[in-house]
Amino acid sequence: MSFAPILYMLLSLFTTLLGSDGTGLAWTKPVDAHQEVSVSDGADGVSDTDAASEHWEEQATDHRKAAIAAAIDPILADDRLTGAIAGISIRHAESGELLYSHMGDIGLHPASSMKLLTAAAALQVLGADYRFSTELWTDGRIIDGVLTGNVYLKGKGDPTLLQEDLARFASELKEKGVRRIEGHLIGDDSWYDAVRLSQDMDWSDEMYYYGSQVSALTLSPNTDYDTGTVIVEVLPAAKTGAAAVVTVSPETGYVTIVNRAVTGSKGDQSTIKVEREHGTNRIIVEGTIPLEGSASRTWVSVWEPTGYVLDVFRRALNAEGISVEGILSEPLTGITPDGATLLASKESAPLRDILIPFMKLSNNGIAEMLTKEMGRIVYNEGSWERGLQVIRDTVAQFGMDPRRILLRDGSGMSHLTMIPSDQLSMLLYSVQKADWYPLFEQSLPVAGASDRMTGGTLRWRLLGTAAQGKVKAKTGSLNTVSSLAGYVTTRDGEKLIFSILINNYLVNSVRPIEDAIVVELAKLKWN
Repeated sequence: MSFAPILYMLLSLFTTLLGSDGTGLAWTKPVDAHQEVSVSDGADGVSDTDAASEHWEEQATDHRKAAIAAAIDPILADDRLTGAIAGISIRHAESGELLYSHMGDIGLHPASSMKLLTAAAALQVLGADYRFSTELWTDGRIIDGVLTGNVYLKGKGDPTLLQEDLARFASELKEKGVRRIEGHLIGDDSWYDAVRLSQDMDWSDEMYYYGSQVSALTLSPNTDYDTGTVIVEVLPAAKTGAAAVVTVSPETGYVTIVNRAVTGSKGDQSTIKVEREHGTNRIIVEGTIPLEGSASRTWVSVWEPTGYVLDVFRRALNAEGISVEGILSEPLTGITPDGATLLASKESAPLRDILIPFMKLSNNGIAEMLTKEMGRIVYNEGSWERGLQVIRDTVAQFGMDPRRILLRDGSGMSHLTMIPSDQLSMLLYSVQKADWYPLFEQSLPVAGASDRMTGGTLRWRLLGTAAQGKVKAKTGSLNTVSSLAGYVTTRDGEKLIFSILINNYLVNSVRPIEDAIVVELAKLKWN
């Protein structure tokens, strides 16, 4: 008879009762508990050593589950969750085993944690080295400095197109000897469909940068890449009572500024308010800005971004001394004809680089453009319908049950998108096996990291806690919706996956509850 099972049981009982810190909650693996003793095969051919090891793993998992439940259950009793629904799912990152689930099978709104699905699908379908392009074509000819014919600016979904890129196009035309264009500037945005807003976008959100319209030909004001937006900056005048100074970047006549803002007294509170009238490009600036006060900056989306790009490009041509004869009162759009001549082109940075501002800053415009791009590449249709089909099919390859999820956009702005937290944690487990996973993980905000493109939306959260620097996760926030999903490293270096989706809360914020959960996970110690 082998004494290994008896010895193992005694050691397991002793460790269970004592625990590594005397609390009984920590779990220490018996050191060589079944080594250096004789073993024999059982009747089924399984050695006592294997059976003991398997039993220990089961015991270890049970202790993990008990420790996590003991840490999290009291947090979920918080009064701020009264009437709310909290879906919590925690898995072991190495095995994928579900260690804790609270309403984990209930479909909930993920807010911007939806971007985890979009990013994973984009890496899988488009590839880390995928680049977007913008092209300049003509159906005419250049003779003696005159380009006779139309010039087509063709957008192919580049969310990183900047004013400086359009200036470079104008410079290249000048280098080709062009001094005048006898024809029209035409914007070709046919790479995607003409639907500008996702199906559940609130009309009251579309004037803001996070609700900007989606076009295959769009422009960003800076390297945050908030597509289809301008930056409205308000500065105080030199004396109290004077009109405030308002500028728009990039400079464009596509929007009309109605300046009702005035300069207040030194030390006053700023009350500047900037809004675009729905369905127009009239931007109203109101309120007061204190004398000698700091600038107020607001990112405002434009109505129909294709025309915005054309206006900025026309200004770039004028800056190079190139005149355009065929100027129309309204922007002209059309499809680049077959047989046109390529004048210039620009490629974006690779997807691996675009992921950083996309995920770190939770950029909605990039999310929706990636969604349409996947539809275009897979189905030759740059639409939300096709793009979401690609995302749904792709995440199914990573363990998500497509019957349990409802996807309505790529950014998480929709209040109809539903994902159970157990499904989201399964995705986070399965993608670890993909060759692009290091890029995916690197794109996630890091708790308490001060650098903006490292900490992202988590750079001011979890500071001074056990979770600072130990959490890499995607945040999400809508009215009555908050989420946090990603990875946390425990005190002894084990990696856990967590998905926290909280819906229908009525208090100001439930982020402290999310933070408390991940802090407890970071404090866990198994060995």
